[in-house]
Amino acid sequence: MNPRVSIVIPFYNCPYVPQAIQSALNQTYTDVEIIIVNDGSTRHEELLQPYLPYIYVLGKSNGGTASALNHGIRHASGEYIAWLSSDDLLYPNKIRHQVEFMQRENVLISHTNFNYINEHSAVTKLNGGAEAMAEPDWLRLFVNGNPVNGCTVMIRRDLFSAVGLFDELLPYTHDLDLWMRILLNGHRFPYLNESLTAYRRHGGMGTVRHTDAIGREASMVWSRYREPLLQRIAAMGG
Repeated sequence: MNPRVSIVIPFYNCPYVPQAIQSALNQTYTDVEIIIVNDGSTRHEELLQPYLPYIYVLGKSNGGTASALNHGIRHASGEYIAWLSSDDLLYPNKIRHQVEFMQRENVLISHTNFNYINEHSAVTKLNGGAEAMAEPDWLRLFVNGNPVNGCTVMIRRDLFSAVGLFDELLPYTHDLDLWMRILLNGHRFPYLNESLTAYRRHGGMGTVRHTDAIGREASMVWSRYREPLLQRIAAMGG
């Protein structure tokens, strides 16, 4: 029997949310649960209306992406959790290919390649993720960067019991912090080099509006984990 996968979509005043939901509904994998976490939106809530028979909507006061993701994860029934930003898209084989990959690799977490799209959903760059590389070289990318696009990740829910949920005190780099905790707990984090997600770049996206704050917060996260990460790389002979 195929395991159930919960797709958690945090939603806050985003006009692209119908496209995100439709991409989740278009999955070729059959046992999918779609959870929209309305993080205190004041606009565009009417866009959810046509999809209500097919999705679960959870409401909460505004608390940021990390709190919305955690709220969705706590209410999810899936054995696997996928995260989709409300302005991004999943390609139809995303869930099926990634579940098969994780079962084949016998891992609790994985990530994939992705394409860049614009505000009109036109592809502007194919295969925007990192090239496949040896694990020490890949881990070294985390010393000053974040080579993992959060919306390409799939996690078995067991892993949250081991390392905890997203840190809600980190409004911008909660994903980087979680990846670091997972890696430093010794878990493999393999890469399926197939573009299964479309990452939308547009003027209203948080990474454009909050660049300086993101940089400051990321520096704090890197300084917290850099030394143990370098020790792990050295232990691998990297």
